[in-house]
Amino acid sequence: MKSPRTFRLSFPRRREPSVFAVGSEGTDAGSPPTRGRRCFVLALLLSVLALPASGNESASPPPAYFDWFEYTGRDAAFEAPLPEGHFRNPILAGFHSDPSIVAARGKFYMVHSTFTYFPGIPVFESEDLVHWTQVGNAIHRRGQLDFDGLGVSRGVFAPAIEYRDGIFYVVNTAVDSGGNFIVTATDPAGPWSDPVWLPGIGGIDPSLFFDDDGRVYLLNNDEPEVPVRYDGHRAIWLQEIDIAKRQPFGPRKVLIDGGVKPEENPIWIEGPHIYKVGDWYVLSNAEGGTGPQHSQVVLRSRDVWGPYEPYAHNPILTQRDLPPERALPVTNAGHADLVQGPDGSWWAVFLASRNYDVRHYNTGRETFLLPLTWRDGWPTILPPGEEIPYVLPGPAFMKQAAGQAPLSGNFTWRDEFDARELDKVWMFVRVPRHDWFDLAAQPGRLAIHPLRERLDTLGNPSFLARRQQHLAFAASTALDLPAPGIAAGLAAFQSERYWYFLGVRRAAREGAEVFLEKKAGDGASEIVALRGAGEAGALQLKIEGNEGRYSFAFDAGDGQGWQWLAKDVDATVLSTEVAGGFVGATLGPHARDERAAP
Repeated sequence: MKSPRTFRLSFPRRREPSVFAVGSEGTDAGSPPTRGRRCFVLALLLSVLALPASGNESASPPPAYFDWFEYTGRDAAFEAPLPEGHFRNPILAGFHSDPSIVAARGKFYMVHSTFTYFPGIPVFESEDLVHWTQVGNAIHRRGQLDFDGLGVSRGVFAPAIEYRDGIFYVVNTAVDSGGNFIVTATDPAGPWSDPVWLPGIGGIDPSLFFDDDGRVYLLNNDEPEVPVRYDGHRAIWLQEIDIAKRQPFGPRKVLIDGGVKPEENPIWIEGPHIYKVGDWYVLSNAEGGTGPQHSQVVLRSRDVWGPYEPYAHNPILTQRDLPPERALPVTNAGHADLVQGPDGSWWAVFLASRNYDVRHYNTGRETFLLPLTWRDGWPTILPPGEEIPYVLPGPAFMKQAAGQAPLSGNFTWRDEFDARELDKVWMFVRVPRHDWFDLAAQPGRLAIHPLRERLDTLGNPSFLARRQQHLAFAASTALDLPAPGIAAGLAAFQSERYWYFLGVRRAAREGAEVFLEKKAGDGASEIVALRGAGEAGALQLKIEGNEGRYSFAFDAGDGQGWQWLAKDVDATVLSTEVAGGFVGATLGPHARDERAAP
């Protein structure tokens, strides 16, 4: 299989005030000091740097070394063969929430929510809507946003991407960390600008609409003008924006109050997009919340400011009217964005989930693709009562073969850590304050310099996260027995409150011990299994998942092969139903410093 494309995180160092800018008697603050004073300051600085560390300071811990990481998915839903010219749903498996899409420069570009994961807001590129490659991230520098102190499911919600006159625009909400903003780029691979904040725009889910006359409008979800009547009562607002200055101006107006049937107290009208089709302004929105009642509804008007008439046959997409006990269910469908292909056909990308045991899913909200048809000037994605198909004919302009790995289907993906840069598949929980990962110290191996932060921190733990993309999967790695005081291994992580850590550490006596640690809720974490691993110097660890059950194993290299530490452990605690929030589970190498604090 062709090696995955790679990227390197480039974090600018924080600029500290220069010692030469210190004012003094007879010298204006900030003016260049005399040469003698400069030499004195330099000598003082060097003497301080030369001092030995005090006994209260702890030396940096030695790194934990990982040889490789492998992920294999084997879902029943992906076993059906693909006929020629067909593709497989979801087009992006694993949590890729809130898709937004734009056609630009003869290709398609799509972005998704990443909440407090970093780099944030991945930018995907495709020629045919089916085969996608990640080319960058809209949030890729430390200084753009800060998520410290936030739960995993806060941060960046529901980005929307547009393109006009050589510039890509992503508008988004940094929930609890700044509000609504715009970032721009001339190359979707980046670099992307720092956020330009949108004053006076509350709520979430902003999007841009470029009208034919050159005017540009900003839509978003926010509280209604009238007092909120019930939980989930929201409105869709419109305001003009000076796109050159990146600033809204003029009056704001409510386009929808509550939803398409306000008399029924609809909840969470959100994710708005406007499309100009002929003489009609078509307003498309999600409604019903992102759970089983999720849906997509449309309205239209001859004037961008309305009034907007709802479609008599709303919703145009939902799965809430299907039996919950059906086989291989797809649920939670909604939050769609529409795009037109080069042949004039229309398509919808949207989020949905693949459940087990009726209501559980560990893979988060994934991205699906369906054709869109127009009936009497109204768009329709899926007739009522019809299931979202896993396999269906692709666009007429689909150029590549049917295989969609490693973004969909069953496959094995392996990282040998032999590249110069981390693969784009890897994410961090919140923004690292420094580069605690290293691929250069021992080429062909990943070095993790362990931090004291545990997986339950609201900061950044030393954990590399890869999305769980399948209900049935295996994730494994090989690593050296870490130095005393260090624990290293594999984590299965849903949030700071729900996770498993399959780790290894040096035992109090000689040898190693393998342990399984669990956190489920607000209480303290607990060790649920522990076993000695002898004199192991190098080990392999493995997590196997099958819907709501995970099993944990190790190979100590002593000829005994794989040994199960714990089998069929409850993994529903990593499902959204139990853990809450908006993300899916992630897997990957983790190390932590367990030495006593100085």
